[in-house]
Amino acid sequence: MEALLTQHAATASPSKRRLRGAGHAAPGRVEFGRAQRSGSARDVLSVAGLGRFFGQAAGAIDHGGSKNSQGVEDVGTVRLFVGLPINSVTDGAAVNSARGIEAGIRAVKLLGADGVELQVFWSVVQPESPDRFSWAGYRAVADMARAEGLSLRVSLRIHGSPGGNVPKLPAWVGSAAAADRDILFTDRNGDRHEDCLSFAVDELPVLAGLSPLQRYEAFFRSFANAFEDLFESTITDVTVGLGPNGELRYPSYPPGSDATKFIGVGEFQCYDKYMLAQLRQHAEAFGQPLWGLSGPHDTPRYHESPDSCDFFRDQGGSWQSPYGDFFLSWYAGKLLSHGDRVLGMASRVFGNKPVELSAKVPFMHWFHGAKSRPAEAVAGFYKSNKKNGYSPVAKVFASHGCTMVVPGMDVCMNKQHRSTGSSPDQLLVQIKNACRRHGARIAGENASLVMTHTSSFSRIRSNILTTERMRPSHFTYQRMGAQFFSPEHWPQFTEFVRSVVCGEWDEDDEERQMAAAVSGSAKAWEAKAV
Repeated sequence: MEALLTQHAATASPSKRRLRGAGHAAPGRVEFGRAQRSGSARDVLSVAGLGRFFGQAAGAIDHGGSKNSQGVEDVGTVRLFVGLPINSVTDGAAVNSARGIEAGIRAVKLLGADGVELQVFWSVVQPESPDRFSWAGYRAVADMARAEGLSLRVSLRIHGSPGGNVPKLPAWVGSAAAADRDILFTDRNGDRHEDCLSFAVDELPVLAGLSPLQRYEAFFRSFANAFEDLFESTITDVTVGLGPNGELRYPSYPPGSDATKFIGVGEFQCYDKYMLAQLRQHAEAFGQPLWGLSGPHDTPRYHESPDSCDFFRDQGGSWQSPYGDFFLSWYAGKLLSHGDRVLGMASRVFGNKPVELSAKVPFMHWFHGAKSRPAEAVAGFYKSNKKNGYSPVAKVFASHGCTMVVPGMDVCMNKQHRSTGSSPDQLLVQIKNACRRHGARIAGENASLVMTHTSSFSRIRSNILTTERMRPSHFTYQRMGAQFFSPEHWPQFTEFVRSVVCGEWDEDDEERQMAAAVSGSAKAWEAKAV
């Protein structure tokens, strides 16, 4: 394995290259580049619509512009991050496979990445008690990034994530959920999502006398205090988790399943007693009390097609009726209110830090060709009169100076996608249009972990090297691990990075160091697997 990795790393490129060839950009190309840290970062973010903070914008700041400006300025440099393993830290005090992570960070640094992304889970840093946080493990990883001179994008996750053996929620939150099952999202069968608190309890004192929103704020502030010294040197980005898999969405997939692998229509998640109480109150205020008794009765099951029931039928479906619009608008509004509350709180916590604030949205491209866009609707993305369901979300993001992270920049059409009416290209255009309209910047991630298909790399390249104004401010490639450094993947990833970085690279010393780092990381991951 070591010999193969060394060979691939050494032969992946021609003999003369330079990753940081400043001023050598080819026509029509956009190069990756490190963040520039200067000035009053948060002020510039608010004025320029994000991305301008790093000093890479093509034009001047608009006169008297605001963070809600209708025009988003072009950005000349796309920053590249590589995601670290989800389970880098699982008990708060120690780093899992520390040697492998350290060698991996060294390898991507030598390749030319701007930084790494570290997912920080509430369940890991505050596992047993609402009064104690444990940051030692995550701090050790952050120090590894600092030692290599890399930027760090930190994703603060308040909900669980599939894979990686990371606890879904803190144990003490689980105890509260055991005492009151309705604080968890619930489907129409009464099945609960054990990894996601209902948005309806955001401001209710259901967690040891405080509300979830207050607990999230304590988590964010504890992080800000524990990593205070790294905000001026290493931490450049903070991504706020807003829901399942870190995304602003309802958990519309089957409870206990992997949200990242589900491509069905899904089901509405409004059946906990707190959501139903708010629906009933809204219906009474609307003058239609019977509409608030429950969610829609004629919707498909998780894996059924949109046409299997009446609600989402393209022709004559009840989603187009006054009741359908009432329910979908209320349901989407609850999601927006949750996002607005959490982002508002995060803005207060990190408002004086020199970081770019961001949050993720789901890339619900399946059944996008249907008029009702059912997968988007059950996840909470809807706007009346068949308008862009991502537009209200983009408006909320822009109001808080928050970059929208789109996790689907590698998605290509395939046979499975065609069978589900997928339209990833149209969806990405829809999201960009929403952000352009409201003045929110975008960033990107890949949806498929550790890709080996050249078509996926080509799709990412075309999305981040676009000459249009809505170019991503940064892109995070997911994610580091044993497969990442395999001979099937690493050479392709190396070529992908070099194909979007301009200039020449003096090979000899850099190549040898990178080969050694890749070899060391691969050995550590292999040892862990054994």
